[in-house]
Amino acid sequence: MPTTGAAALTPQPPPGAAAPHPAAAPDAAATRAHLARHRPDLLGRYDAALPGARAAVLTRLWGALGREPVPGLTGRRTRDGRLTVELGGHTVAGPAAAARPHAAPVTAVETDRRQQDDPAALARTLGLGAAFAAELANSVANLALARAGAAAPPTLAELHALGPVAALARAEQAVVDGHPLHPCCRTRLGLTTADVLAHAPEHGAVVTPELLRVPGAHWRGPGPPEFPAHPWQAGRLRQAYPWVETVTTLGPARALMSLRTLAPLDGGPHLKTAVDVQMTSAVRTVSPAAVANGPRLSALLGRLTRDLPVTVLAETGGAGVPDRRFGFVRRAAPALGPGEIAVPLAVFAAAPPLLRDVAGADPRAWVRALTGLLGAFGTLLDRGVACEGHGQNVLVVLRGARPVRLLYRDLGGVRVSPARLRAHGEDPPPLDGDLTSDDPGELRTTLAAALGGNALGEHLAALARHTDPAPLHAETDRLGLPPVVKATTAMRLAADPLTPQWAPAA
Repeated sequence: MPTTGAAALTPQPPPGAAAPHPAAAPDAAATRAHLARHRPDLLGRYDAALPGARAAVLTRLWGALGREPVPGLTGRRTRDGRLTVELGGHTVAGPAAAARPHAAPVTAVETDRRQQDDPAALARTLGLGAAFAAELANSVANLALARAGAAAPPTLAELHALGPVAALARAEQAVVDGHPLHPCCRTRLGLTTADVLAHAPEHGAVVTPELLRVPGAHWRGPGPPEFPAHPWQAGRLRQAYPWVETVTTLGPARALMSLRTLAPLDGGPHLKTAVDVQMTSAVRTVSPAAVANGPRLSALLGRLTRDLPVTVLAETGGAGVPDRRFGFVRRAAPALGPGEIAVPLAVFAAAPPLLRDVAGADPRAWVRALTGLLGAFGTLLDRGVACEGHGQNVLVVLRGARPVRLLYRDLGGVRVSPARLRAHGEDPPPLDGDLTSDDPGELRTTLAAALGGNALGEHLAALARHTDPAPLHAETDRLGLPPVVKATTAMRLAADPLTPQWAPAA
């Protein structure tokens, strides 16, 4: 590619590689030191939140050791309610119940007959690698920081009073703990503590995206060589490529659950931006394949869902520079009627007052109504598309307290079956990357792990804690989803962390 006399575009790391400048991965001590210097108002709450954050990450790791194909695993056994795991020449033991998905936190496990309460230290002991241990330490620090700075969880009345645009952002920013099963639930490699406080949704971030311009020699798209960028990423791009310049700033936007997706305060289309930050298992840039596939998949799913209670938030636009650091996707904002709000499915587990508002009077009826809507994803599977319907990607539209339909966003994780589409009378669209499969097991597991083991599993666990301890699985079993979850820790430790692996959810 030609240059303009400055820096040329350079090859980018694969999407699962460590983020640039991994030194920006503060642990608990470094985070505390920053707060003592710059945010003493948070220091006491941070110290109080740290043991719980450590236990939350430890429990996620313990669950992974108990069910996933983690490298180095040589055996597992359960006896008298105790699970023992043999891995890397070491023995780890703890409550079997705490290793189940969405379990209550365990404060320590026994490693080689010694108590261990630090997940990063446990990872080092088990030989899981210094890099993974650093990610766990960063996850603990950021989770404690998130809990220390968290606003009170929203109520249904508050969300309706805010109106649909602000209500969605308020609900998204209330999901403080991040991924419910991944021990790197709050890992943010590449961000300093100051960056996290300024840009993370759990800290109520409102940011100002920038419109960047690149020389025409680097542009491959139609229209002027300009694109919107996250302000944090914009600074990095200007530093790496002197030919990048800021044309103007755009209107302020709230950071949604993924941090890099921004919702303008004026209610315009959302922007999924690229950031050189590793969150959970991947650096969250935007690939050319994702940019190209978005409009094609949006059109396909628009046709497939016409008679279903789920609407896909269509993706349009994208960067014209063939480099994932410059990528972006423009996504339609939710279109809602009078008296309606949309909230991510994950928020109900994160906000007990909201969960009690919608389900407290009759949890069984609530789950029945919710699963009735979620059954649309099974119909979509039959028609040829397996959606990755986890708690971040599925939005529930509420009219009053009643769920009336669903919205689905982020098309990068879907699997498309050309054979099923043809059987339904649809021509498969051309797609870049590895999104196509006719393997019925892969298709069904893609849906089941995200929707069943992740989203509904977390939802039922929250209902049991906050509204009704009676088993409600009978209401979700009719979806017919196998009990499976994504093996997030095994994937993180694999050579290719983006190749799916699965584990039993039971």
